[in-house]
Amino acid sequence: MAFGQMNRVMNLRFYSSKVDWKRLRPMILKRIRNRAGDYPVKSMIPVAEDVLEARQLLGVGISVLLKFIPIKSCKFCPEIFIGCSGHEIKTCHSFKRNINGGMHKWVDGNINDILVPVEAFHLNTMFQKIIKHDQRFDFDRVPAVLELCYQAGADISNEILHNPNPIPDNWSDVKAEEISQIAQNTMDAWERLRLGVQKLLMVYPAKVCRHCSEVHIGPSGHKARLCGVFKYEGWRGIHMWKKAEVSDLVPLKLVWHRRPCDPPTLSDAGRGFYGHAPAVVEICLQAGARIPKKYYCMMKTQGLPPP
Repeated sequence: MAFGQMNRVMNLRFYSSKVDWKRLRPMILKRIRNRAGDYPVKSMIPVAEDVLEARQLLGVGISVLLKFIPIKSCKFCPEIFIGCSGHEIKTCHSFKRNINGGMHKWVDGNINDILVPVEAFHLNTMFQKIIKHDQRFDFDRVPAVLELCYQAGADISNEILHNPNPIPDNWSDVKAEEISQIAQNTMDAWERLRLGVQKLLMVYPAKVCRHCSEVHIGPSGHKARLCGVFKYEGWRGIHMWKKAEVSDLVPLKLVWHRRPCDPPTLSDAGRGFYGHAPAVVEICLQAGARIPKKYYCMMKTQGLPPP
């Protein structure tokens, strides 16, 4: 009897505490205000500067490759294809999919189809007050990678922030025999960019919405009601934030990869046999670059040919 009562007492939880929260609360608030003094981390400044350089080389390289390798983008959906003509795979999910049977209508693409722009609010300091909905027009929108590098301590001028993709004049006259080397440099810049962003995200917080592609660089997301997913209109457009990954800031933009054993025009019947590749990797591969082996499985290089 006494043993059973003792077990019941031991299983009870006592929430009383001798901590004086009235004295502890000002200390916590002071620590929150002073946490900005720990940033930027000096050891991460070279990483941020390397990301800026890699991003510049990547943009210039893709701009040059587009002069020699054509790309096609669908007029009604975000899908693209690296080649002179599009494929015949019925993967169009636009509002006209019931009319055209899922077939794409191809038009000429541009650099934004390969390097998808991802923008975020430009903050003066990382730990400033949360942006409210009525303050959304008081802050500039800049590329998310530049904002991450800016908060990491990289020296970025206002000209680069508002003109993030300048193309030097000396790249206008490029010979065809130089394309292979440019493609290899572009491929290396792509890997440097993603690796550098991954290192920065281990130190600096970034958020992405669970239901849309909105990105915010900072410890907490903003309160601008810009979420446009109709299923969640009951939230009045409020974002649901989670931790951002590398692909949220630098999207892969997967495209269909045509292997030597595949037909000249990819058909819908063999879609289960075809592989995929990031758009940057695919255009660099077609230009003669060597790509890392980690993409071979995605591209199904050793896969069976379609029937």
